[in-house]
Amino acid sequence: MRTWQVERRKRTKHLIELGGLVVKSGIVDLTGDDRAMIYGAMIWVAEKLKSDDGQRARTLWAEKGKETFAAERKGGTRIVSREQDDRA
Repeated sequence: MRTWQVERRKRTKHLIELGGLVVKSGIVDLTGDDRAMIYGAMIWVAEKLKSDDGQRARTLWAEKGKETFAAERKGGTRIVSREQDDRA
């Protein structure tokens, strides 16, 4: 297999995994699969990460993600708390 094919497959796998996270988070269902709304939300997140409060957001969001992955590994369900989401 050629190098460009290997790289293309790696990129495709990466994009599929990222798309899976969008679905897994519930965003697709919550937005009615509105791609403009999802894109707008991601732009808002990127702007938040560039802001003065970016490090705080990174810390909170990483903590929430790790906590949720751990709960899912233990067979728990994903819990989204409005209170926790509004902290960042």
